[in-house]
Amino acid sequence: MTADTSPTVRRRRLASELRRMRTESGLSMQEAADRLGFAAASISRIETGSRGLRVRDLKAFLDLYEVPEQEREALTVLAREAQRRGWWTSYGDVLPGEHATLIGLEAEATSIRGYEQTLVPGLLQTADYARAVIGACRPDGTPEEVERLVTVQMERQRRLVGDGPLELSVVLGEGVLRQHVGTALTTAEQLRHLAEANRRPNVVVRVLPYRAGAHPALAGSFSVVGFPEEGDPDVVYLENLAGGVYLEGTPDITKYADIFGRLHAAALSQEDSVAMLLDASANLA
Repeated sequence: MTADTSPTVRRRRLASELRRMRTESGLSMQEAADRLGFAAASISRIETGSRGLRVRDLKAFLDLYEVPEQEREALTVLAREAQRRGWWTSYGDVLPGEHATLIGLEAEATSIRGYEQTLVPGLLQTADYARAVIGACRPDGTPEEVERLVTVQMERQRRLVGDGPLELSVVLGEGVLRQHVGTALTTAEQLRHLAEANRRPNVVVRVLPYRAGAHPALAGSFSVVGFPEEGDPDVVYLENLAGGVYLEGTPDITKYADIFGRLHAAALSQEDSVAMLLDASANLA
């Protein structure tokens, strides 16, 4: 079974095609907006994928850009697929938009490379650990809201199993092992879970010890999300207290891929990382 078709990825691909066609037609964003009867800001949101485009409106874009007939059908199919609802949309009442976008990207990604400085990444969290993290980050959330978000975290992890699973490679700062989340038992079980996950063929978890010293990601965590299609370039995801930021420019992608490579090279081997995780877990038991 291949990865689920993701409306998020389809919208992003359609946005890229519309941006390319406008540029090749020699029209500025304002000129295109004037001829289409859209606001320039709306064109910008469509071309960045932050706003969808109805199939019936797509024809006007294709006419303006004089798109050949043989290309129109594929773009129309793309627009229809971009309008589908992913499973995560049913949690829209509790799921922030930037996190929903991340899940949409994960649904069709083939790889994720990331560095985490303080917390275990969501794709590898146990339910109890996720519950403690969500409860701390959303102190005003109701128990029902917290449980719905825990369910989302657990559902996301289905991408790591089955046929064609996501390839996940994570470098954890040693602080992740030292940060108590929930009870001591919760943290100990989480560390054992990481050690066990490291034995999966599609998962790599390596620890960057404090003794490795200063490194280029001291400013914070990040993820590089990769896709199978050439037309879907990698995306860098940065999370902060205000939400999440996506970087799609080639220089940014190259920069963060290089940083990940440096961190991966400086981290402990998988075997030594497992030993460190289990030792840290035993000290909490």
